[in-house]
Amino acid sequence: MTRPRTDSPATDFAVALLDEFVRLGVRDVVLGPGSRSQALALAAAEFDRLGLLTLRVRVDERVGGFLALGIAVETGRPVLVITTSGTAVANLHPAVLEAHHSGVPLIVLSGDRPDNLRGIGSNQTTEQPGMFGGAVRREWDVAAPVGDAGEQDAAAQLARDALAVASGPVHLNLSFAEPLSAAFSLPDAPAPVAVSVVELPAVSAHPAPAPRLSLEPSPGTIVIAGTGAGEQAEQVARELGAPLLAEVASGAHFGPNLVVAYRQLLGTANFGDRVERVVVFGHPTLSREVPALIQRDGVKTIVVRGRSADDYNPGHRVSVFADAVTVAGDPPDSSRSWVGRWVSASRALIEPADTAPDVTAEAGAHARAELAAVRAPVTRRTLAEAVWRATWPHDRLVLGASRLIREADNVVPGKKISVHANRGLAGIDGTIATALGIALSSQPDSQGTTRVLLGDLALLHDAGALLFGVGEVRPRIQVIVGNDGGGTIFDGLEVAATAGAAFDRVLLTPQEVSIEQLASAYGWAYLRVDNRGQLDQALTASVVPTVVEVPLPR
Repeated sequence: MTRPRTDSPATDFAVALLDEFVRLGVRDVVLGPGSRSQALALAAAEFDRLGLLTLRVRVDERVGGFLALGIAVETGRPVLVITTSGTAVANLHPAVLEAHHSGVPLIVLSGDRPDNLRGIGSNQTTEQPGMFGGAVRREWDVAAPVGDAGEQDAAAQLARDALAVASGPVHLNLSFAEPLSAAFSLPDAPAPVAVSVVELPAVSAHPAPAPRLSLEPSPGTIVIAGTGAGEQAEQVARELGAPLLAEVASGAHFGPNLVVAYRQLLGTANFGDRVERVVVFGHPTLSREVPALIQRDGVKTIVVRGRSADDYNPGHRVSVFADAVTVAGDPPDSSRSWVGRWVSASRALIEPADTAPDVTAEAGAHARAELAAVRAPVTRRTLAEAVWRATWPHDRLVLGASRLIREADNVVPGKKISVHANRGLAGIDGTIATALGIALSSQPDSQGTTRVLLGDLALLHDAGALLFGVGEVRPRIQVIVGNDGGGTIFDGLEVAATAGAAFDRVLLTPQEVSIEQLASAYGWAYLRVDNRGQLDQALTASVVPTVVEVPLPR
């Protein structure tokens, strides 16, 4: 594209920078408005007008950061995040941390003041270089362009350098001096040629390469899949003839070797105590039994590295780290018997919560049983199971950090669907914004629905994500809130027995917010579910952005 020459070096630099990102395959940008970053904002709007970038605008930078995270999770491409100076940049920190620990490519473009305006008390000015600490793969503090020859080429080189290390978040802190922007337009252009984005390094946080291992099948081996594991974990488990202990958001919660009741079995004689070798994919976070197993004497653990910034290493007891594994040979009969015992025992432990009415009963009794089933109250388990049943491969499911993801992990059967949870740091923040990014990115090519299952505190923590600006796209999404009036996950922790009278106030943190009025204020549809029949109807209703509230007992 022909680069403009304007009266604003800031505009010329911003256009050249975004032009190179587009040329290299970047397609999405999320923007928080502000003065110091106006050249970037206006350039992004022009690229959006031409169909070269898709621009999303959010007034809350924390929401915008997690929205970008969701887009990057769904597309696998780096996403640009534009902010102005000051606290705007700091508000991205939670999303940057999650991206760092999950290996999600975000490219932060923050506007800043030139050196001569720093450290003198200028408005909205703070120490932005270094703000994200070790949570970014690399950072650049770029001097303000002044219109010299070669600055646009330098901007293009900066885009190339940033993409070359963007296996996680990177930060471009861009100084701009007055005039902060100038009027310009770009010539209309055809749709961008499909190009492959710059190849992202698989594990940039681990400079020393780990070996590629060849594993021989043997009884006593299990495969554990945490968040980010993906389908390779299921494939390796089948090839090894090993039980697959796959968390619900692992991307591997399916297949003939899946063991749903892994928590119970790891503490049962002839199962957990017979484990000799553990192969871990992804980042397991949903149980205490898995790290306890890895730290047990006599257990050899192999961790297959993914995109996470951290090596999974409970108690520093992991024997080997590998960048990849292959399986040599077919599993012996003893391995097939080994996995069969696990799968059979798991199925015996997980009895379905729904019991169909007895079709052999007389008509009146059958009708009464059906009516009772429809009127039955919703429990956490039946809520998790119903949402799982309603979700199919063309849909997306996002699980918040609450009791409900653990409930789902405990009981839902194997199904090859797209499930995401922010488990890099397992915080409750940004769940709705992340889901909106996933929904917006998945639905142009699919008629599916994105469902978000989360607790009431996670909803309230991210309530600002419910705001759509005028003209912003509204995807097909249901936010399903299990409302038990606070953080009841703490009821299951040891602190509940020792905290005394302060427990409810400082840990449970009860709330009485009207979720219906909250949804209405942001322009979302609202449904309340009080029984099983209403739940099934709500999950299959015509989907506009809808909040579905499901009251649950503490």
